[in-house]
Amino acid sequence: MAYSVADREYMSRALELAAKGRFTTSPNPTVGCVLVVDGAIVGEGYTRPAGTNHAEIEALNAASSAKGATAYVTLEPCSHTGKTGPCVEALIAAGISRAVIASEDPNPKVAGEGIKRLEDAGIEVACGLYEDQARELNKGFIKRHEHGLPWVVVKTAASLDGRTAMASGQSQWITTPASRKDVQRLRAANCAIITGIGTQLMDDPSLTVRITHKDLGVEDSLRQPLRVVVDSKLQMGPEARMFAQHGDTLIATTDGSDQREKAVALEAAGAEVVFLPARDGHVDLHELLLELARRECNSVMVEAGAGLAGGFVAEGLLDELVCYWAPKLFGSDARPMFELPIQTIDAHLALAVKDMRQIGEDIRITLGPDKDY
Repeated sequence: MAYSVADREYMSRALELAAKGRFTTSPNPTVGCVLVVDGAIVGEGYTRPAGTNHAEIEALNAASSAKGATAYVTLEPCSHTGKTGPCVEALIAAGISRAVIASEDPNPKVAGEGIKRLEDAGIEVACGLYEDQARELNKGFIKRHEHGLPWVVVKTAASLDGRTAMASGQSQWITTPASRKDVQRLRAANCAIITGIGTQLMDDPSLTVRITHKDLGVEDSLRQPLRVVVDSKLQMGPEARMFAQHGDTLIATTDGSDQREKAVALEAAGAEVVFLPARDGHVDLHELLLELARRECNSVMVEAGAGLAGGFVAEGLLDELVCYWAPKLFGSDARPMFELPIQTIDAHLALAVKDMRQIGEDIRITLGPDKDY
């Protein structure tokens, strides 16, 4: 399909709009829409928090008329009724004549039906312009619908020699305030934050987002991600700091004769306890991710010690690794980034650098599994 310079310009604008919702639309995808009549933008918008307007409705509301318009949409318009009505019917009723769509919607409730309805209504449809960019914006939503699992980001902070804590377990603070503020952006972009019982007992973290929508330059308020503690033996106490925070806490454990009694006290403190299958005596991490996907988590961030973080890597569950490297040396007695037994060079896990930049005095590197290695 040949696209004009104008098509590319307007879709680029739609992608810019979509990015405005990346902290606030989950579990819905983040979508942008631009309506153009006779070479002029008459309406534009992006998807707002779940239960409110999708991008197409925002754009239509902003336009005095969309009759004869070309709609540039970053994701196939929805064709089903959920908390809101189907956007595809609103576009048809508004009288658009053409739709340029970046990517099909993997949600089985849509999955090409939105495009079909547009075509059945006599509307010209072109699909695939800047598809890679559109899918990148919604990689968690897409993975959840295509594979039944959320996108998994493992975040770690390390010294230059790859150490994440001293031998005692002390880990605060490795990086600078600038990096810690940047981590808040990562938290805000994820539906859940996963940590392990070791980190919980050592640091008693709050695991909250401590910035506001104004700090991120977005219009809609942020929600607190689901806090998830992997605690196979239910060692967590009801006095944990995170129980006093806004938002929900989920404790993932395995079933045992004394676990149910411990769960009662934790639930009284405000937690939800979920019993999952065990693997080698620990919570099965794949089953945990399936559970989080069932809870409509599109993306999750692992902030944990070497054992749990290494477990996600070793089991092939890692989609993205974000590492903050501090210009410090902690020495050989300090704890490593991952507990990941690898015996030979040939058995290594290859990673590809996706992004690298300086954050304050630290370096942030974003990597992903190198599929072509």
